[in-house]
Amino acid sequence: MITLYHHPFSRAANVLWTLEEVGEPYKLEFVDFTKGGQKSPELLALNPMGKIPVLVDGDAVVTEAAAIALYMADRYASGRLAPRLDDPRRGTFLRWILFSPSVLEPGVMAKTGGWQFKPSQAGWGDYDAMMKTVEYAIAGKQFLLGDTFSIADVVFGGGLRYLLRFGMIPATPSLTAYTERLAARPAAQRADARNAAIVKERGLGG
Repeated sequence: MITLYHHPFSRAANVLWTLEEVGEPYKLEFVDFTKGGQKSPELLALNPMGKIPVLVDGDAVVTEAAAIALYMADRYASGRLAPRLDDPRRGTFLRWILFSPSVLEPGVMAKTGGWQFKPSQAGWGDYDAMMKTVEYAIAGKQFLLGDTFSIADVVFGGGLRYLLRFGMIPATPSLTAYTERLAARPAAQRADARNAAIVKERGLGG
């Protein structure tokens, strides 16, 4: 049984969408932030960073949301949710699945936090160029790979859904339409409902 160490107010919430898309049996292990559960000996043994998400699949332990998504798609949905290694689309798939955590997230944090840095020295570069690149990724397409949905849309699009929800990036027509297409997916709706149910059951507010 696949186990995801989870809290609905963490990146594990989007990993839950990954699991729903893949369709393999899994269970959630709730991690209580208010009691320092992410720093418990059990979690630190799995991830010394003391952070979630953490996914355990047999002897495999995977951390970092994008890595978990890539692992799950390659292991359980290769050719369906991830292009195979010899598929020319594989490069595009990897490009955008890694863009969100390595460029989009820190770029938005730098913008909202007023960080002082030289764009030429930062991996995310210039904010305006970054946002133009986000628009470019989905321009004229249903999904990142054209008409084919992939786990890259979960990582990239899930990040956009979060940023748009909290007004951290502009809600342009193309980004709004793209994230609405993603939100309409049954797996996304199941994940959203389960996250919301946990919020209610645990009295987390939000």
